[in-house]
Amino acid sequence: MSATAASTAQALDATHDPLASSWVESANVDGCDFPVQNLPFGRFAQPGQGADARVGVAIGDQVLDLSRAAPLLGQGANDALRAALRPLGAGDLGAFMALGHAAWHAVRAALSQGLRAGSALQGALAGCLLAQRDARMLLPCHIGDYTDFYTGIHHATSVGRLFRPDNPLMPNYKWVPIGYHGRASSIVPSGEPVRRPHGQLRAPDQEPRLAPSQRLDYELEIGAYIGPGNALGEAVDIAQAEQQLFGVCLLNDWSARDVQAWEYQPLGPFLAKNFATTVSPWVVTLEALAPFRSPLVRPAGDPAPLPYLHSAANAAAGAIDLQLEVWLHTARAREAGEPPVRLSRSDWANAAYWTLAQLVAHHTVGGCNLRPGDLLGTGTLSGPLPEQAGSLLELSQGGRQPLAVGGGEQRSFLLDGDTVILRAWAEREGARRIGLGECSGTVLAA
Repeated sequence: MSATAASTAQALDATHDPLASSWVESANVDGCDFPVQNLPFGRFAQPGQGADARVGVAIGDQVLDLSRAAPLLGQGANDALRAALRPLGAGDLGAFMALGHAAWHAVRAALSQGLRAGSALQGALAGCLLAQRDARMLLPCHIGDYTDFYTGIHHATSVGRLFRPDNPLMPNYKWVPIGYHGRASSIVPSGEPVRRPHGQLRAPDQEPRLAPSQRLDYELEIGAYIGPGNALGEAVDIAQAEQQLFGVCLLNDWSARDVQAWEYQPLGPFLAKNFATTVSPWVVTLEALAPFRSPLVRPAGDPAPLPYLHSAANAAAGAIDLQLEVWLHTARAREAGEPPVRLSRSDWANAAYWTLAQLVAHHTVGGCNLRPGDLLGTGTLSGPLPEQAGSLLELSQGGRQPLAVGGGEQRSFLLDGDTVILRAWAEREGARRIGLGECSGTVLAA
């Protein structure tokens, strides 16, 4: 058994059994994002049932409402499990994130047992289900801080080549995880429209002017939610870094490329990025992704990570093998009843130069304190091939080569009415396929 397989095997248990099925029949359909092996968490409201937010677990095309199910799962349970279920029953997913891995593991095991075919709780839990189409999904928790990294080496190289053909990758890239602090207040859940932003634009040899962005773009990313967090001044060792990570989602960090080109020197993007970031509603736990771990692979000759960014476990299985896709549904296609078109496909393990554990270790090495519900973005996850690009900036070569998007339409950048849809899933022989759902947003006029 390889080091990767051994590391993964230690993390697997009955909740990952690929042969397990659920009494919720839609969870057993081939290609379902939310089988009983997944069990992601989200927060929702139900129209007509009051404004209170509740925590739910996605199972098939249903939501298990934990405000009603938590007491049932806790009947006859030990004190630790009942305590772990309490914030979920109260609708506070952030407080559950703060409890740590032991609580997360106990709840996952209880949910798995309760939702499996043949469960003694089937009759009681069936009354706690509602269709996902009847739930209005919210942000999973209060997000106090948001940090966006730049882990996609192929994205960094291809974008750098557009502006610095002879030296596309900055000299610090392979030594330090590059990141910047984003704006948490403008993070929105999937399905909420995004308004085209205004900003200062400057054409060559002209004075800058305030106008709507004409080069609006998406960025295909993964987001990761922090669990317990660390105290101010205390760094998180890379060996314990994944204990700080509750789970992941899809993330679209919308970008106004023309605004950014003028404003980003010397401190980086500002209005070009702070107008909206969209996240998918379901948080897939790292425990659910245990069967899909991969080694961290670096090209021969690249510098070894500094000691605080290296551990044997992270090198053996720090990456996660997720397939990623971007789809575009134009206003014309929707009106004509036509489906969206796929723009690109890539995968996380081959796109990212740094792992989530390395991001946590680096974020905290100077003493920064992370708090429950904080969000980390990976940065754009592009593959090495041109058709695997995670942004229109790359696919259109900076706008110079518009791409066909069906029905005779072309795009260099997004137009009003365009809907961007991100999708992701993990599949591997010997494991049940699980998905992250969708992350979508439609561009509104400025």
